[in-house]
Amino acid sequence: MMAECIMSCFRKCLDSPNLGYNKLEESSDVVTLDTKNMGQDVVLVKNGLRICGSGGALANYPLVQDKAYFEVKLQQNGLWGVGLANSEANLNHVPLGQDSHSWVLTNEGTVAHEGEVLDKLPEVLQEGDVLGITYDHVEMNFFINGKPLHTPITGIKGEVYPVLYVDDGAILDATFSKFYHQPPQGFDKIMVEKSLL
Repeated sequence: MMAECIMSCFRKCLDSPNLGYNKLEESSDVVTLDTKNMGQDVVLVKNGLRICGSGGALANYPLVQDKAYFEVKLQQNGLWGVGLANSEANLNHVPLGQDSHSWVLTNEGTVAHEGEVLDKLPEVLQEGDVLGITYDHVEMNFFINGKPLHTPITGIKGEVYPVLYVDDGAILDATFSKFYHQPPQGFDKIMVEKSLL
């Protein structure tokens, strides 16, 4: 029974037009979910932009610019969360937001950090909805289908990365460019910091 459930989840995760079994692109300037920073039971497909399985994954680049924006589309409901985390977050343990290393919006519409509910959204996401996330090193804000939710989260410190987690059949698609909705004024896609040697 459990094996059938897992196989059904993976079939749905992989069921996408033109998806096939593409190898993740190894481009140094493309933001994706990071195969080196993900839970052991996480599956990343669609060139590192779709997450399914069980656990979390960080993006492959931190948020270094003043005003960053990214989006996540809820493809299939289940247990999920989206937000920011540092590199110390335990990506094998879901839900995130239970420690000092992650700040996440959960499938229940709550924003969690250190096991506390920091805020509750006025509406819960449905399958097909697009969640926008902004971060300006002062606060993180959320948008549903382009509409601001006016629930700023403050107190986020240090180097942080976009983080997504899934369990119980949830499937999320991250979008780090070519957005569904126009980013808010002054916000843009995640910039990749390159060092000059």
